[in-house]
Amino acid sequence: MSKKTYQLNNEPSANSYRNQRVALLTQHGKEGVIGPTLEKLLGCCVEKVDGFDTDLLGTFTRDIAREGTQLDAARKKARIGMELSGLSIGIASEGAFGPDPLAFMLPGNMELLIWIDDRLGIEVVATSSGKTNLSHCLAKSWDEAEDFARSTGFPEHHLVVRPVDENHPELRKGLEDWVSLKDAVTWALDLAPNRHVFIETDMRAFANPTRMENIRLAAENLAQRLTSLCPACGAPGFSLGGHVRGLPCEDCGSPTGEAKAEVHRCVRCDHQLLVGRDREHASARYCDYCNP
Repeated sequence: MSKKTYQLNNEPSANSYRNQRVALLTQHGKEGVIGPTLEKLLGCCVEKVDGFDTDLLGTFTRDIAREGTQLDAARKKARIGMELSGLSIGIASEGAFGPDPLAFMLPGNMELLIWIDDRLGIEVVATSSGKTNLSHCLAKSWDEAEDFARSTGFPEHHLVVRPVDENHPELRKGLEDWVSLKDAVTWALDLAPNRHVFIETDMRAFANPTRMENIRLAAENLAQRLTSLCPACGAPGFSLGGHVRGLPCEDCGSPTGEAKAEVHRCVRCDHQLLVGRDREHASARYCDYCNP
């Protein structure tokens, strides 16, 4: 199996994006972390694109459902930004929330960035998974609402308020100070027949510093991928694309579900490399024969 021999960012051709203009369609402040990160690591010029309401592609407050996958939504945003700007390179970000892969009882945040370069005919995708303050409560009084707000990191992290429950069509979002929050809670309690107010964290990027940090980390991951070049064709984005399973058990030698090699692939041509893992054997606890 080959070791990692592909070109890294010390090769001259890794500077192919220096001074290139890149379209970023966003209305939630993501340019504040994506732009500086990529400009520093790639030398490109990230340009914020306006003229399209990205909430039309889906909202975290559930008033507009997202169509397709997380990747589909990011790709659509990137394409719209490229069309509006007339640029041949575009980038877009899309977030998702669900069970944390390591702590299943806790929520997690996965941020995905896609880079589309029509000059080379490539798409490069990068992600970052991390913690989140995603949460909600059903409060019956201002005191309960205040306790919840403090637990979520308010006012640095904004909140959304609805009367009755999570399905009520009326809402107030963008709540970023105690005066506006108390006013919204009073409004919701007065409007709700059951005298309950549903409060949830505002997961839009500009309203959630924890999520914004995950977006920044995803941008770093993207830059690393874009400075990793295919040994065969020189295209950016040569990186981990899968695993070969079957690492032998340390006790009996039977193949396990653990990875024995990584598959690094080009996003442009068919070239790939098998990269051996540091371990030669898997723990017996992963063996179906020794630990059925």
